[in-house]
Amino acid sequence: MSRLSWTKEHKLLRKPEFDLCYEQGKKLYTRSFILFVLCHGTGPGGVRLGLTVSRKKGPAVVRNRIKRVTREFFRLYQNKFQVRADIIFVPKRALDGKKITLGLAEKELLPAIDKINDLAKSRGE
Repeated sequence: MSRLSWTKEHKLLRKPEFDLCYEQGKKLYTRSFILFVLCHGTGPGGVRLGLTVSRKKGPAVVRNRIKRVTREFFRLYQNKFQVRADIIFVPKRALDGKKITLGLAEKELLPAIDKINDLAKSRGE
């Protein structure tokens, strides 16, 4: 298995995990996305991703494209995280799901990774 694989251990799957992240997590905003981040301490390899894409974003093809591009971004850049955290990704209404690309995700989410790492350091975790 490749080092950049995205296995089941990297996914938030259960409703209580999502609820905890929504209630206790810190919100980070970009132009097109909202990230709910619940830090569990520092250390590599501990990022779990949850995706929430509303039906308001469009038909299943569009919603699945948003999720596919987001998962690919987190898969490629998972080694940049210096923190163990649960992250829920929610696209804003302004995002056009038909036009989302990996380039757009990189442009907006790479600075968010730095913010997440700084957030954990500032909390002393």
